[in-house]
Amino acid sequence: MSEGAREEVEPLEYLVTMTTHVPDGTSEADVHAVRAREAARSRQLAMQGHLLRLWRPPLQPGEWRTLGLFTADGDSELEEVLASMPLRVWRTDEVTPLSPHPNDPHPSDRPGTPAPGPGESEFLTTFSPAVRDEAAPGTVDADRGQADRAHELARQGCLERLWTLPGQAGTLGLWWAPDAAGMDGIVASLPLPSGTSVQTIPLTPHPSDPALARG
Repeated sequence: MSEGAREEVEPLEYLVTMTTHVPDGTSEADVHAVRAREAARSRQLAMQGHLLRLWRPPLQPGEWRTLGLFTADGDSELEEVLASMPLRVWRTDEVTPLSPHPNDPHPSDRPGTPAPGPGESEFLTTFSPAVRDEAAPGTVDADRGQADRAHELARQGCLERLWTLPGQAGTLGLWWAPDAAGMDGIVASLPLPSGTSVQTIPLTPHPSDPALARG
């Protein structure tokens, strides 16, 4: 590398849980106006590369929550991005920084992320491991088995992304499956270490999801 040259650094990825509480007495017209501005800003952030995906998790009556996959050069830039969104005046954000997972499908295996079509659904899974003993017999073989199965599922179009969660929290996965039973079958096929707990969140499309624009 020549003197003064700078190595390019990949943007960081973040999963953001956005919870909106509209103040009592707010008119429907004001809500509609803010949501329209939010949709427009989401399109701008997607074009800038900061907003990758938007989903709606299961909601209770009266809840207003969105999950977003964002990129930024760091926490400060992410905060600037989130603060620029019109709904932030009524919203609280819970940010989870994501790190690359060694079994994350290579970009060539996922040349684009389309929106779910008829009969297709997306799911987020959180794998929380029990205490891991690196010296335990079979640990290396188990890791190799997980990598092989992840690559197989990616080739089948079931696995979109894998990330490592902060600390010892485990792994976050983004998947395609026809339904909840299909997702359960995928999880059952994984060579997970004994004691691993799995939380699965079914996702529904968000009208401002950038994947909808990509078709």
